Parts: sequence; C-alpha cells; structure tokens
Amino acid sequence: MSKITEAFKGKKAFIAYLMAGDPDLEKTAEYILALQDGGADIIEIGIPFSDPIAEGETIQNATLRSLSSGTTPDGIFEMMAELKDKVKIPLLFMSYANPIFSCGYDSFFKRCSESGISGVILPDVPFEEAGEVLSHTQKYGIEVITLVAPTSVRRIANIAKSARGFIYVVSSMGVTGVRTSVNRDIRSVIDAIKRQTDIPAAVGFGINTPKQAAELLQYADGIIVGSAIVNIIAENSADTAEKLKKYVRSMKG
Repeated sequence: MSKITEAFKGKKAFIAYLMAGDPDLEKTAEYILALQDGGADIIEIGIPFSDPIAEGETIQNATLRSLSSGTTPDGIFEMMAELKDKVKIPLLFMSYANPIFSCGYDSFFKRCSESGISGVILPDVPFEEAGEVLSHTQKYGIEVITLVAPTSVRRIANIAKSARGFIYVVSSMGVTGVRTSVNRDIRSVIDAIKRQTDIPAAVGFGINTPKQAAELLQYADGIIVGSAIVNIIAENSADTAEKLKKYVRSMKG
C-alpha cells in the first residue's frame, strides 16, 4: 500500500491545499506544519503558474501573490528539503504541465523524490496523455493522482483501474472556489468508481464547511479543501497558523 493510500486507512481523509509562496516560502513552511498539527492527513502544495486554468479567483489571486514574491520551483524544492524530516504525512504537488516540462520531467520528479513529495496532481494532463509523465514518475516512485469529473462517465472504468494513491473526484463543473452547495449527483460518480477499484475516492472543488464534509463523507473516502484555506492565508494576520489549525480541526471533527 502506498504512503498516500495509507493515509486513508481506517478513517476518512482530510486533504488540505495551499499555494507555495503565498505570501512567501517561509510562511508556507510554517503553514504546512500548522496544517499537519491541525490534523490534515495529506497536504497538497500548489506550484504557481501564470495560467492556472483549473482555478477560480481565490487561488488565482494566491498565484499572483506567490509569483509577485519571487517564488520559483527551485525555491519550493529548497523549502521542501528543509521540511522533509518535520512532515510525517504525504505531500503532493499540484501543478500544470508547463512548469514541470520547463524544469525537465526527469529532473523535476527526481527532486520530488529527494524532497519527500509522494505524488502530483496535473489538471491539464488528460489521463489519455499522461504516458510521457508516467515514465518519469514511476522511475522515482511518484504517484500521479488522476481526476474524475461528473462528465467522465464513459472514462471512469479506465481511469479507476489505472489510478494510484487516490482518485480526485471533481464535485462540480467549472473551477475551484468556495460554494454554498455541492453537486448531489457526485455520489453516482463515486459509486461507479467503487465498482472498478478499491483505491480511495476524495472529493474536491467547493467544499468549505463541516456540514458539506459530513454529507459527502457518507460515501466518499475523503475531502479536499483549498479555497477556504487560501482565504484564511490571504488575511495575512499574525495568528494565521493558529487559524489554520482551528479550521482543520473543525473540518476533521
């Protein structure tokens, strides 16, 4: 069982997202530890990119703040190397193909392995086109987390059978962002996944309240929260780390 899948064993998993370099890498390191202390089971770390097509306004703004602070992949890897012995839960990178291609696939995933990254999420790399990435991730033991959307019905069987770590179930069409309600039809998508594989299915896009989490976790194996966490970080208050811990604990509860 992989380290990522292990994070779901015997419990529902809370997966927290934050943008690296928002507001700077020193704070990001502090916030990663705060999310872990609050009870996050997996942490997803965004790599800033100038064209984040899967993201709504909240994370787009976090991307701009990160890029404005001078964040680079090299800087992120240096931060992760310093955190490697302090973080005991799986860490994922959420990125787009362009930054990784620019770094060089082999070099990027080698550094992922060396700095304690267990997996990557690449929303602009379709399942059918992931081969050129997989040849490098498999070499270094990095798992590619596949996404399933409400429109993926005809592709679910193939995606699920090849999935590693967990399956990222996109709750709603569109981009990331806090929503007041979550697509109730997502249960049928998860049921279709469960007919094909035992790999955990975690739901993301729009989840931000304990009530939403409790509803989804009746049938999902975990939830992914990004924009709500990024909003807390955007306040840039003196007690942001404590606010993050408190928020994660409320969602875990």
